[in-house]
Amino acid sequence: MTEIGGEPVDGPVSAELSLSRWQGDRGRYHFVTFAGASAEALTMHAALHRLEFGRSRGFGSLKVLARIGDTSWKTSVFPQSKQSEWILLVSKKVMGREDLNAGDIVGVEVTPL
Repeated sequence: MTEIGGEPVDGPVSAELSLSRWQGDRGRYHFVTFAGASAEALTMHAALHRLEFGRSRGFGSLKVLARIGDTSWKTSVFPQSKQSEWILLVSKKVMGREDLNAGDIVGVEVTPL
């Protein structure tokens, strides 16, 4: 198994991350940011996808199965800062089910699809 910074390239990427809130003109968004070894592993998954399919997905995103607590959902993560960070949006539905608030530290797992 190939690893980057201790994260397997061919499996789920897990991290304990702070839940952030961003207030925009059209609403409020909650998200977590993968950085460091977790971001490197996601970048490698995206690179392998580009090699396999010959192109990137929209906005350079990567399809994933995300899990926080007992809640799982299919979504995408989005690259930031030249893929040194990846953003996962957390919906109101997930926030409610898991009783989350901005600033909480949450265990997040994403498995590239």
